[in-house]
Amino acid sequence: MKSIGLIWALVWAWNFAGAADKPLEQRGYNIGEAVGDFQLRNVNGNTVRLSDLKANKGVIVVFTTNHCPFAKAYEDRIIALDMKYRSQGFPVVAINPNDPAAYEEDSFENMKARASTKGYTFPYLLDDTQKTAKAFGATRTPQVFVLQRQGDKFTVQYIGTIDDSSQDPGSVTRRYVEDAVNNLLQGKPVMLNVTRPVGCAIQWKEA
Repeated sequence: MKSIGLIWALVWAWNFAGAADKPLEQRGYNIGEAVGDFQLRNVNGNTVRLSDLKANKGVIVVFTTNHCPFAKAYEDRIIALDMKYRSQGFPVVAINPNDPAAYEEDSFENMKARASTKGYTFPYLLDDTQKTAKAFGATRTPQVFVLQRQGDKFTVQYIGTIDDSSQDPGSVTRRYVEDAVNNLLQGKPVMLNVTRPVGCAIQWKEA
């Protein structure tokens, strides 16, 4: 057990290194900004557009990957978010922005297999060009953007991590995404609207 804990600590340190000294300002969308439409391929072969989801009150956009141990640790919690909030008008949409040349596990075929094995209840989209991740300003996986529909647009209301325990779901004391969505459902502002994402750095394609 000690060795497993040590491996987690080393992975956490490696992936989080350099993030702690960076400012929280978002390089992509900021809080309150409208999100541009995107069109990405789902693992079921269909194309999903953000504009297709305007019947909802909002969307929980999660940038995630297959290979990342942090993404794997949060996988069941991401599924639980969709199960809890889809019926309330805030479905999850997962997006894989990673370059599969860096990790074969993140290929589209492996995305399909993972979604099937885990029984994903939400779209799992491939950001093949990485333009969507760059537009959002995503840097790590998993990283969440909670969007609220305002008229015919979606605006960013929360950016960051899912909760305060990246390893053990039993140790969670702050559920940042749930708090954000609950506030929006109650017509209240999101009090803590930016947290630092904890996860694996997105593997960008070479220009």
